[in-house]
Amino acid sequence: MGHVSDILDGKGRDVLWIDGSATVYDAITTMVEGNVGALLVYDGERLAGIVTERDYLRRVTLEGRDERTTPVRKIMSPELVYVGPDASIDECMAVMTEQRIRHLPVLTDEREVVGIVSIGDVVKFHSKEQSVQIRFLTEYISG
Repeated sequence: MGHVSDILDGKGRDVLWIDGSATVYDAITTMVEGNVGALLVYDGERLAGIVTERDYLRRVTLEGRDERTTPVRKIMSPELVYVGPDASIDECMAVMTEQRIRHLPVLTDEREVVGIVSIGDVVKFHSKEQSVQIRFLTEYISG
């Protein structure tokens, strides 16, 4: 089984982010333009949390907040759940399932951000890995 770093090697390590003082509207615009479902949130140079589409739906839409005036820090998830680049794909899937999250930042032991993986990234990697195994077994049997 592969590691989270293998996913990052394939998809890249660029991470979109936003300052906690920016408006929710700015965050949603950045997500749409970047075709992503989550942004890391910074307070100056400090990683402060993550904001996702789900945060928007729960804390803006359902609570009747104005996305053009509400700062991201008011709706973000400040308790950051993350994995390291050496975490196995199985471990990553377990964390996502247990925590019921779809986006997982990847941080080093020094809390340096080196990427972010989504459940889609994990499923795609897992599927590709299974295809390779099937092809190998087919060739072995056909021999």
